[in-house]
Amino acid sequence: MINVTQETRAARTMDEAMQPTLALQGISKSYAAVAALTDVSLEVRPGEVHALLGENGAGKSTLMGVASGTIAPDRGTVAVLGEVVEELTPGRATELGIAIVHQHPAVLPDLTVAENIAVAVPVRFLDGPDRRTAMRALLERVGCTAHLEDRVGHLSIAQKHLLELAKAMAMKPRLLILDEPTAPLGQESVGLLFDLIRSAAADETAVVYITHRLAEVRELADRVTVLRDGQHRGTAVVGEVTDEELLAMIVGRQLEYTFPAKQLGADDEQPVLTVEGLSGDRFSDVSFTARRGEIVGVAGVVGNGQSDLLRALAGLDAHSGAVVIDGERLGHRQLLRSSAYLPADRHHEGLMMSLSVRENAALSALERLGPARFVSRRREVELVGAEVAGLAVKTPSLESPVTSLSGGNQQKVVLARSLLSKPAILLADEPTQGVDVGARAEIYRILREVSDSGVPVVVASSDAKVLEGLCDRVIVLSRGHVVASLAGAEVTEERMIRAAVESTTHTRTETERAAGRRLSPRWRRKLEGDYAPVLVLAAVMLCLGAYIYSRNERYLLPFNVTSVMLLVSALGFIALGQTVALMTAGIDLSVGPLAGFLVVVGSFFLTEGHSGTAVVLGLALMAALAALAGVVNGSLIRFGKFTPVAATLATYIALQGFSFLLRDKPGGLISRTATDLITTTIGPVPVAFVVLVLVTFAMEFLLRTRRWGLNIRAVGSDEESARRLGVRTTRTVVTGYVVVSLFTFLGALVLLSQLGIGDPAQGVGYTLTSITAVVLGGTSLLGGRGTFVGTLLGAGLIVQLLNATTFLGLTQTWQYLFQGALIVIAALVYSQVRGSGRKAEGVAH
Repeated sequence: MINVTQETRAARTMDEAMQPTLALQGISKSYAAVAALTDVSLEVRPGEVHALLGENGAGKSTLMGVASGTIAPDRGTVAVLGEVVEELTPGRATELGIAIVHQHPAVLPDLTVAENIAVAVPVRFLDGPDRRTAMRALLERVGCTAHLEDRVGHLSIAQKHLLELAKAMAMKPRLLILDEPTAPLGQESVGLLFDLIRSAAADETAVVYITHRLAEVRELADRVTVLRDGQHRGTAVVGEVTDEELLAMIVGRQLEYTFPAKQLGADDEQPVLTVEGLSGDRFSDVSFTARRGEIVGVAGVVGNGQSDLLRALAGLDAHSGAVVIDGERLGHRQLLRSSAYLPADRHHEGLMMSLSVRENAALSALERLGPARFVSRRREVELVGAEVAGLAVKTPSLESPVTSLSGGNQQKVVLARSLLSKPAILLADEPTQGVDVGARAEIYRILREVSDSGVPVVVASSDAKVLEGLCDRVIVLSRGHVVASLAGAEVTEERMIRAAVESTTHTRTETERAAGRRLSPRWRRKLEGDYAPVLVLAAVMLCLGAYIYSRNERYLLPFNVTSVMLLVSALGFIALGQTVALMTAGIDLSVGPLAGFLVVVGSFFLTEGHSGTAVVLGLALMAALAALAGVVNGSLIRFGKFTPVAATLATYIALQGFSFLLRDKPGGLISRTATDLITTTIGPVPVAFVVLVLVTFAMEFLLRTRRWGLNIRAVGSDEESARRLGVRTTRTVVTGYVVVSLFTFLGALVLLSQLGIGDPAQGVGYTLTSITAVVLGGTSLLGGRGTFVGTLLGAGLIVQLLNATTFLGLTQTWQYLFQGALIVIAALVYSQVRGSGRKAEGVAH
């Protein structure tokens, strides 16, 4: 009997081992009339590295979106370890052990590295009692050098990808999906990544590896599947299929060549491009020339000034030195107007993601599209259509949003815009990153044709093999200095890599010397942190208070202290709610009218002669109506697809109307008992103010340490990335607006005690005042960043300014002038301090 049981268990274990980790059967997905996937099936086995190949737009990322729960298929089934999963969401995928490293990292730029890990990785996967030690170990494992307190928005593209990889590896997944993981990485990081993949496969993790590089398939993969035009074209064991067969399956045709033939110009031919002693951000004293028909490559280990050099040549960054094109020296402004720049990060620098394919492609060529600054729609469609067709961009139409295109086709749109602008110089930073083999050959051909036409072409790439095949001349940068200049037969992968890794230059660029004179990274992070505005506001308030007291000693009398704190309490509660809205990248214009409306409602219940039961019912009704207003706002935004401004403006008008319907004039005196209770003091300090302070610190605790706070900031920082990470974005936003309204209810109670009567005209001013308090407190209007403590101090400063006008004998005009000046100064200071971190981080990483 024991033997039978052991045999049964062994058979079951073997059965489970034979089950594919992932089985996709008959998957179909369409967007409008375009079929992204048609009846695609894929099986991935435990311990297997399964490569997924295909041109851009073939459906690879869509298929893996289905596998990871970010995309719902129209038809087909998803099974994990033999069990069909009916509704796969990102959260459910994480529970099943599915992790994905996206081609465009699902990172939250406004959060720190540690907070990004906390959002993505469940606590149970952070081994050990000290979570931060576990997080550092994760980063070290993948070779990510970022500090836990660094803002992710300040990291390089490569560091963001390594962070994405660290999050995925942390969960010890059953299935690991890697979408173009090596595209932004340097050679050392690629080697480490391959070791991690082999280690994961040895531990029976199934790996899906999406790539355009056949050499990587040969090095890593056990089996390979090819998609073309959204359909399955074949699956094979890697060792049993040739590169030619794979290419034929990928592109549906034989590729005659990868790189176009290079031009052989005369040695005495005059250069069309001369760069002399160019110095700028992270590079110094760079010189090179290019003759007609030559393509210049910029090589080196990632992060040694290549991208910064191209940005300077494009006129995007300040520089010194000379740039001469066709005998004419071009200054900063001329380069900016006449250059075409293809950035490495096409999502953040290359494309306007809310615009269509036509609009993105036409932006740099508006002067060609019609006379006298008018755009001819017919000519625009004609020129853009021809360029898009010439580049074989796969798009349903020119009016399709650029977000609907695959990564490679988005890159082609950026290239189309560059070509339409008829540039004097073309600068391409990683032009084929994330581009399939067929489109890659097409882009190489186009770059060669542009160069042959007499337009200088400069290409930066982390792939030395690409530079060897494409470029006529190559300069190798190390620490921002040229350590080798190669031409003709000298342009080889070996020579470039040798020059980069054997460089012994220790001369620092001017930017690095300046960085050395700056504050230490620890203090820089503190200045760029969310709490820097809190310290600034506290200092301003202390200085202002000291000045007012020096002019009028009655400023600190108990009566004035109590009055100021009550005013701060009313505004503070409402502003705390507004902070939640702004942190989700929204806004709530309805808080002022809502506060007034709730006061009017309360004036029917909290009056003399009403029983305690009526008072309790009145308070409950006020809270319920506030919550209802929040639900309406959140629903209009999430389900009605209103913008936050439009949704809350509609609620603003409706609530103001309801207030006047209930009372067309002031009425309903609030009972003395109610007002006395709300304005109770401990010494000169109102209890309401004490509650406000306690609530503020409680909300700050939730914001920094609990899932709700992280989700609020994640949605505001980058909603799509938050959704990919399993955050329930709709629930988070709707809940957030309910919280806004409930805080407004608390503010309305304090306001009710101050007014003492139901006045339908009161409360409206709190909308703009609450926004002002939040902005002064350092919360970003773009979402994702801020503090409740800063908001409290912002509210305090506004009331202090109002109080100052009385004690200093100033008119109310000065109050608004002071507020406006403070907002402008705060915005400038905060943006400068936070923005400066990007360059500083660039030097560090």
